[in-house]
Amino acid sequence: MTNYDAIDFSVLETLSADEVVTHSPARDIRLASGKVLALITLDNGRDHTRPNTLGPATLAELGRTLAGLKLRAAAGEIDAVGITGKQYILAAGADLSEVSNVPSREIARMIAQRGHQVLGSLSELGVPTFAFVNGLALGGGLEIALNSTYRTVDASAAAIALPEVFLGIIPGWGGAYLLPNLIGIENALEVVISNPLKQNRMLKPKQAFDYGIVDAIFPAATYLEDSLRWADGVLSGAVKVERKNEPGKIERLTKWPIAIKMARGMLESRIGTVPRSPYVALELLDKARGGTKAEGFAREDEALADLVVGDQFAASMYAFDLVQKRAKRPVGAPDKALAKKVTKVGIIGAGLMASQFALLFVRKLQVPVLITDLDQARVDKGVAYIHEEIGKLEAKGRLDGDTANRLRALVTGTTDKSLYADCDFVIEAVFEEVGVKQQVFGEIETIVAEDAVLATNTSSLSVEEIGAKLAHPERLVGFHFFNPVAVMPLIEIVKTPATTDAALSTAFVVAKNLGKNAVLTADAPGFVVNRLLAKVMGEAARAVYEGTPLLTVEKAFAPLGLPMTPFQLIDLVGWKVAAHVQDTMAHAFPDRFFASENFHALAELPEVVEKDKNGRVTGWTKAAQKILVTGSAPASESEILRRVQDGLAQEIRTMLDEGVVAEVEDIDLCLILGAGWPFIDGGASPYLDREGASERVFGDTFHHPPIRGIGG
Repeated sequence: MTNYDAIDFSVLETLSADEVVTHSPARDIRLASGKVLALITLDNGRDHTRPNTLGPATLAELGRTLAGLKLRAAAGEIDAVGITGKQYILAAGADLSEVSNVPSREIARMIAQRGHQVLGSLSELGVPTFAFVNGLALGGGLEIALNSTYRTVDASAAAIALPEVFLGIIPGWGGAYLLPNLIGIENALEVVISNPLKQNRMLKPKQAFDYGIVDAIFPAATYLEDSLRWADGVLSGAVKVERKNEPGKIERLTKWPIAIKMARGMLESRIGTVPRSPYVALELLDKARGGTKAEGFAREDEALADLVVGDQFAASMYAFDLVQKRAKRPVGAPDKALAKKVTKVGIIGAGLMASQFALLFVRKLQVPVLITDLDQARVDKGVAYIHEEIGKLEAKGRLDGDTANRLRALVTGTTDKSLYADCDFVIEAVFEEVGVKQQVFGEIETIVAEDAVLATNTSSLSVEEIGAKLAHPERLVGFHFFNPVAVMPLIEIVKTPATTDAALSTAFVVAKNLGKNAVLTADAPGFVVNRLLAKVMGEAARAVYEGTPLLTVEKAFAPLGLPMTPFQLIDLVGWKVAAHVQDTMAHAFPDRFFASENFHALAELPEVVEKDKNGRVTGWTKAAQKILVTGSAPASESEILRRVQDGLAQEIRTMLDEGVVAEVEDIDLCLILGAGWPFIDGGASPYLDREGASERVFGDTFHHPPIRGIGG
C-alpha cells in the first residue's frame, strides 16, 4: 500500500510556474439543526471562461485546507465538510498543460499520487463530506465528488464527465476504482469508456442523478440553500440516502466479467487495438471488482504514469490544443467587422442535404430560411422533412413548443426564385457537376442584392470554375460541410483568387454562429479532407486491383486508427460519390492518385460488401465478386501500410508547398474534425513523423522536434 503522506511532492511545485491557482478558502456555515459545516469554495479568481483547474499548486493548497479541517473535526469544532465551486464551475479537472510537460515517468506517477493523496483525504476527515456539484465537473472535478461521502448536483450544471480516455489517459485520481463501485460496472463502462469515444460525450445532471453518481438534484435558483438543507437532513438522520448500487448491492460474480468481455469486443470492433487508454481503463475497471481502495488507487498511479509519458498522450495533447485553441481562432479569417449581417438564408435545392442545411441554419441562426427546387412536390417533401425533424427535437425535450412552432414558421419553400431577393447568404446543395452549379448561381445572381454572399457546398470541384460565369465572382466562397451535417463539426471555407474579405468574413461568422469550426483552404482539388481521404481510399483500391484479398486490405489500415476501415468508409459515403472523388483527384494529379474502373462498376450494384452485426466488412457480395477486375500480384499488409503512410506524407508536404492551408496544424485540425482522425495520432502529421514516413519521403519531419512522449 502506498503511503502518500511519506512522499515528498515539493518537486511538483517546479512544474507550476505559470499555473492559474484555484484557491480553496473555507468558511463555517451553521445549519438549521445547529450543526456546523465547513464549506470550501474552489475559485481561481477568473470568470467562467477560465474554469477552475487542479494543478500542483492548487492541490498543495487544497491539501493544506483539508488537513486543517481534519484537525478541526477531531477537536469537535465542525460536523461536516462541504466542497463546491465558483459560479457555474466546480472544476474542469487536472491542469493538462502542466501534465503534458512532465519530464519523466517518476514525476508523472507523482502527479497521480498527489491527486490521490489530496482528493482521497476527503474520505478521511473524520466527518462526512459533501460535494456540491454546482456546475461543470470534468475529470478531477468529478473525482472530487467521487471521493466525498455524499453528492448533490445543480440541475443546470453544464456537463459532468470523465473524459480522460478521449485524451489518451485514464481517470487517475480515484475515478477508475470509485465509480464502478458506486454505480455498477455497466454504467461505469458507459461513463469512463463509451462516452469519451463518442466524440467526448458528457452527462447532463439528470443523467448523473439517474446513474447514481449524485444522490440529489436541485434547481439552480436555490441550489446551495437546498443542498445545505439536504446535508443537514443527512447529518441529523432525517434524510436517508439510498443507493441502488451500493457496494453490497452490486452484483460482481457474473455480471461484472460479462460486461467487461462485451466491452472488450465492442472496442476491438469499433477502434481496433492501437489506442491504449481504452484498454488500460477497461483493465482498471475489471480489477475494481475486488481488492481495497488503496490497491485500486495504486493501480491508477502506475497506469496514469505509463500513459502520460507515451506517444499517444503527447499526440492527444497536440490535438486537444488544436481543437481548443486554433479552431476557435481560424488562421486567415478576415476581421469579423467586415461580415455582412445575415437576416435571411436561401438554400438552392430541397433534397436531403439541402434539408439538413435548412434545419441547421434555422436552429442556430433563427432567421427565415428559404428552400427552392425544380417542382413543388420536391419542395413540399423538403419542408415536411424539416418540420418532422423539428418535431423530433421537441418530442425529446430539446426544444420547447413555442420555439418549435417559431422555427417551423421560419422555414418556407417555393419554386419562385424571386423570393431570394432579400437573402443575405445563399448556399447551393445541388448535383455535384460544374455546369449545374454555374447555372443555378447564374439565375440567383440576378435576383439577390449586390452584397449578398453566394456559397457552394462542393466537396471537390473548383470553386473558381463554379463562379467563372458570374458577373461578381468575388462574392462566391466554398462552404464545404461534412455528413451528417448536424454532427460533423468542420466546415472547410474555400477562398478563390477573386473572393473578397467581406464575403470571406461573412462565411467565417456564419460558420461560427452555426456552431461549427471553420478552416480556410485554397481552391485546390479535394481541398483538405477529401484530398487525403482520396489518397487512403485510392491505396485501398490499388491493393484490391493488384489482387490483394479484401480483408487483408482492411487489416493493413488498422494502425492508422481511423474510425472506419477504407471500405466501410466508401460504403458509407456511397460508391458513386467515391468514384467521382477518385476521378477528380486522379484527373488533377494523375501521378499521385489511383482511380479504378472497379469503383464505377461496383457503384451500379445495390450492395457491394457484406458486413457483420457490428458493421465490420466481412467480404465482397457475390455480385461484386463477379465484376471485380483484379491482378495476380497481391500486396502484403506491411507494403500497403507503408504505401499509404508515404503517400499521405507526400501529399501533405505538397499541399503545404502549394499553400492549400497556412500550416500543417490546419491539415491536422481538418482531419480530426472532418474525418475523425484519432486524437491519439494527433491528426496525420505527428503520426507520419513517428512512423518515419516524413523522413522517408522528404528527408525531414513536419514538426521540430517530432511530437513524442517522454518514453517514446
